Amino acid sequence: MIDFDCALPGQTPRPFESRFAVLDALSRLRIETDAQHQPALSVHLDAHIAYLRALLGEQLPFDAYITLTQGCLPRGWTQDYVNYRASIAQDALGSVGVSWDEHTWRNIQALSEQLPAADVGAAIAEYAGKYESSIRRLVETDADFNLIIEDVEVDAYWSYWLDGAGYDTRLRINKSRASFSRVDAYRFALHEVLGHALQYSSFTAQAEVNTVEWSRILAVHCPHQVLFEGLAQVLPWIASPDDGIVIARTRVDHFMNLVRGQIHTLINSGATVVDCRDLARRQVPWWTDEEIARELYDRSRNPQFRSYLWSYPAGIDWFVRLVEAGGTMLAEVLREAYKRPLTPRELHELWPAGPVIGGNQ
Repeated sequence: MIDFDCALPGQTPRPFESRFAVLDALSRLRIETDAQHQPALSVHLDAHIAYLRALLGEQLPFDAYITLTQGCLPRGWTQDYVNYRASIAQDALGSVGVSWDEHTWRNIQALSEQLPAADVGAAIAEYAGKYESSIRRLVETDADFNLIIEDVEVDAYWSYWLDGAGYDTRLRINKSRASFSRVDAYRFALHEVLGHALQYSSFTAQAEVNTVEWSRILAVHCPHQVLFEGLAQVLPWIASPDDGIVIARTRVDHFMNLVRGQIHTLINSGATVVDCRDLARRQVPWWTDEEIARELYDRSRNPQFRSYLWSYPAGIDWFVRLVEAGGTMLAEVLREAYKRPLTPRELHELWPAGPVIGGNQ
């Protein structure tokens, strides 16, 4: 699956006869990139090959699959660290008057005005317009982008999904799952529009004027996804660092993604679904059995999500730590993040003193 193409072909590519034909072609390319000493392309080809093997039925070991596709070893996080982040999230919620219990998520949603479906698109556009100039200054980009918003109804975990090509971006809102308050519209605008859409268009602009070593075809099963989802999850906080509701939402998202990371590693390491459910219930009292079941299935049985969903805990943890560290490093990472699709290894090279991406175990 190609999610964004920063280099549109001059003509429609010829379709392959089968997935095995694609696998053979990618394997030949992989030999060529090694011979030509193109490590950036080799890393991305490894991810495509691993994902395609999974689509064909091969159940790669979890550590190997995540390392090949997301670019980091899924170490996971210690229980002490998850508890520490839970405490921070509880304090942030307490500052906006929300208690930690089975009603937490409902009460978070009540903090901000709920928007009628007909008003969501306009609210997103309003927030994107309001914050666009400040984000552009932070990341130092003047790339244009064209945004199309579509309403869809899909039985999937996601509330929204972004894809596109060149400077054109399509944003799909899943009406079967999406519910928008004003703060949701703000976060959506920062995450999807000024995060992903502006970032991908910036890559397109860079590739048009420079010879680049990185792959200009972006997919969620490739190692740049940790950057994309990590940055997009904290960008609302970066843009509004003193907003209590935005801070609380980011802190809670960070904690919940660490728990998702725990059950992601457990279900792929031989744990029973009951063990995973009980761990999730103890730590996130507002999660329902249906939500937990969906998390477990997607992270173990769906080849795409088994890889892609690891980018959320790995990414948000690293970027939260980056924001907390302060100093000039955040500004440097932001500038680089809109120039090229950085892998976890390249993020570590930018901030060698930062935490290991993928967990602390």
